[in-house]
Amino acid sequence: MNPVIGLDVSKGESEVQAFLDNRKPYKKSFSVLHNNNGLENLLRFLIEVEGETGVRPTVIFESTGHYHTSLVQFLEENDYLYIMVNPLLSYQAKKSSLRKVKTDAIDAYNLCELFV
Repeated sequence: MNPVIGLDVSKGESEVQAFLDNRKPYKKSFSVLHNNNGLENLLRFLIEVEGETGVRPTVIFESTGHYHTSLVQFLEENDYLYIMVNPLLSYQAKKSSLRKVKTDAIDAYNLCELFV
């Protein structure tokens, strides 16, 4: 298994979607605030995914200027591998999709698909 967590980062919060393996979403997406409580919830979820798969998940998100800096610091402090994607790359991948709906949950889902 190659678990991955997709984060759609915005100002003050992120939408979280996990995949346990290729195109196998884990639970529904949810939001976490970029504060201590929100990041603790994210850490619990990362540990939960690791417990399900036996493998530490990789976290993938778009570069968002400065909105992602607290997440990067949090992931580095907790020794999680992360991939920061150029927004142009993820935009090109989204354009190839037939669905043109734009929501944070779908963006987090698409980031996971980009990785697997």
